[in-house]
Amino acid sequence: MPKPASAKAAEECAQLTKDAPATVGGQKRRSTSPSSPLTAAWGDPAITLRCGVPEPGILVPGNPGYDPEADEAYLNGVAWLIQQTASGYTFTAVQRAVFVEVDVPNAYTPQTNALIDLGSDLLTAIPRNDGKPGPDDLPLASPSP
Repeated sequence: MPKPASAKAAEECAQLTKDAPATVGGQKRRSTSPSSPLTAAWGDPAITLRCGVPEPGILVPGNPGYDPEADEAYLNGVAWLIQQTASGYTFTAVQRAVFVEVDVPNAYTPQTNALIDLGSDLLTAIPRNDGKPGPDDLPLASPSP
């Protein structure tokens, strides 16, 4: 279960899950277990959204899994960290004031369709981490070798 860092973050997460679309990745919304205003799910197997999760360790300098060249994508104004899992992908919105994770099982391809469906609601409900309005900054290109 996510644990947002503040009451404001919990309110923003609740707004995101309340406003999230009825259909994501072609799948209809379903209940979550346990029920929470910080989570949402669609389909079976479930595409899941968790709002208020901790910063991914892969982004934290000094963490054993830190990777300054981690895979990222920029879709419809949202910068996403991409992490492949055994069962699909975990995408984390990383330039918002609250970290939002979306797990998309391998059953749904392309997995990024779910991110496109969630992008506008995420941009509306969760402000940028730098306090500026609007879409995230484009991810920086990796330096050339």
